[in-house]
Amino acid sequence: MRSGDDPGGQQAPLTERGARTRERIVAAAREVFEERGFLETRVAHITRHAKVAYGSFYTYFPSKEAVFLEVADRLFEDMTDHDLVPVAGPSPAARVRRTNRAYYEAYRRNAKMMAIIEQVSTFNEEFQEMRRKHRAVSWGRSAKAIERWQNAGIVPSDIDPEMAARALTAMVDHSLYLWLVQGDDDSHTERLLDTLDALSVRALGLPT
Repeated sequence: MRSGDDPGGQQAPLTERGARTRERIVAAAREVFEERGFLETRVAHITRHAKVAYGSFYTYFPSKEAVFLEVADRLFEDMTDHDLVPVAGPSPAARVRRTNRAYYEAYRRNAKMMAIIEQVSTFNEEFQEMRRKHRAVSWGRSAKAIERWQNAGIVPSDIDPEMAARALTAMVDHSLYLWLVQGDDDSHTERLLDTLDALSVRALGLPT
């Protein structure tokens, strides 16, 4: 969801000043959510941090949930911008490794918010649905890459592209969640990433 959209269904701001104010509220909201968490955050905390009037918040967002949804949506756009395996470039195995590493970097940048989003997704159906849609974007792109490789005779034809993409995406995503959010030993990050790469490449039967 971009800056001109409004998750609450209200008309987007038409003036440059209004757009700047809205962006300031979104940026402040993310910082406050990261500091306080979703449940402890109040609209007053966001407006104070953004240095805008309390009533100004409701010009752009109908609720705390609405601005959280926008923050989360933008975060996932940042995450999925990096998970598309390029059509051109080095070998398929190298592309998988590059994609996994890019996703790790994106996850590391967004780890604090990812922790909060995963928590909110356990009790809010709207956020659950948003999380499912973004996951579908992620594995959907991988499934198309696997299909291309099958058509080129690189990946065995008896592998289900969709199920393989779902499984490998879940493996990488949950591993990084445990590593970056739950706080596993980050001194072995390279070992983890190398292992995720190797498992992904071998699962698809890609030549190394």
